[in-house]
Amino acid sequence: MNISHLLRQYEQGYREFPELDLSGADLSRVMLICVDLSRSNLMGINLSRGFLTKSNLSQASLNWADLSYAKMSQSQLIKTDLTKANLTGAFMVKSILIKAKLSGANLSHSNLRSADLSYANCCGANLQKINLREANLTGVNFNWANLSQARLSCANLQEVSFFGANLSHTFIKDVDLSYADLEGINFEKCRLGSSNLQGAKLQGANFQGAKLHHINLRGANLQGANLRDADLEGSDLTNAIIEDADFTNAKFNETKVIGTHLAPQTILPNLPRSQVHETSKYVGSFELLQTGFAV
Repeated sequence: MNISHLLRQYEQGYREFPELDLSGADLSRVMLICVDLSRSNLMGINLSRGFLTKSNLSQASLNWADLSYAKMSQSQLIKTDLTKANLTGAFMVKSILIKAKLSGANLSHSNLRSADLSYANCCGANLQKINLREANLTGVNFNWANLSQARLSCANLQEVSFFGANLSHTFIKDVDLSYADLEGINFEKCRLGSSNLQGAKLQGANFQGAKLHHINLRGANLQGANLRDADLEGSDLTNAIIEDADFTNAKFNETKVIGTHLAPQTILPNLPRSQVHETSKYVGSFELLQTGFAV
């Protein structure tokens, strides 16, 4: 089917176009709302700035496709191959991308708020400044992805893999990363507020300049982590492992450090009594009165 025939049928009310071959076609700025293009060959297609709201692109081949600034909210892209596709600025709120292939794709500045990307492959993808707030990211492969300045607040991050990922300057609030393997992750200057990182593996992670307000880090392994200039206000480091971690100029206002393992001592004996005092807000916790200490 050629493009003119497709558009003519669409104008006549047809919406079912599964298994088409439109590879390399130019459909930029086209309006194809509520269409079914499932299992179609759309490799290299140009759909930039197109309107594909509530459309079905499940199991379609969209490798190297141009979907920049496309309107694709509430669309279905289940098991769709979007390898190295350009989705810059795409609007995909509440879309379903379960098990989608997005490795090497460019999703910078795109909006996938409340989308379902469970078990999608985003390995090596450019996700800079992406909006993934309230998204279902269960089991997503973010290995080596660039998530700098991304918004991940209230997202479901269960079983997510972040190996080698860049999460600097991200906004991550109210998420559960308990017992997650985040070893060596770059969280520089991120805002990771009111989140659960209990028991997380954070060896060698970079939290320099990060705002870590009211974080649960109970039992987390921060061995060798960089927390220079980090703000740990109200966070809980109870029984955390912090050998060789760097807390230079970190802020510890109302931070719990009960039983924290700083071999062979805990934080308190390493500070002069003039620098800390017990705070009534949390029993057994301490407030730093002057910054600038390192471990």
